[in-house]
Amino acid sequence: MLNALEVFTTVVVGLMVGVEFSVAFVMNRIFNALPEDSGQLGRAHGGRMLGAVMPFWYIGSLALSAVWAVAAWHQPGAGLVVTAAALLIVSVIMSILLLVPINNRGKTWTPENRPADWKEQMNRWDRFHYVRVAVIIAAFALLATAATLA
Repeated sequence: MLNALEVFTTVVVGLMVGVEFSVAFVMNRIFNALPEDSGQLGRAHGGRMLGAVMPFWYIGSLALSAVWAVAAWHQPGAGLVVTAAALLIVSVIMSILLLVPINNRGKTWTPENRPADWKEQMNRWDRFHYVRVAVIIAAFALLATAATLA
């Protein structure tokens, strides 16, 4: 049963990393290259769509990691799982304090109502997001390593 939890948790976190990596290094670059207002509209739509799903994914990943840490407390790799869970906590805190407020504003913007500094706000979101992606990649790497030690 623990092996199934390890595999499931690693896959869930790995998929989350893939989505967030794609947003950072593929989708946002595509949006930035689109003509006129298309990029801003694409970001707003992405903010609404992913903003509805990602909270569950982040909290779910954290919960799965916490269950794994408790279940494997005295086994090899438990420290790695605890560290991964701590990193996922950091990613959730970063999301709530830094990224979600910008996303909540950006997902309502249209070319008619966006603020003059909307590009600066999106660039700030991107910078925070790069750090968050690094944090969740580190968590994923720790979980994948821990799974090989069990």
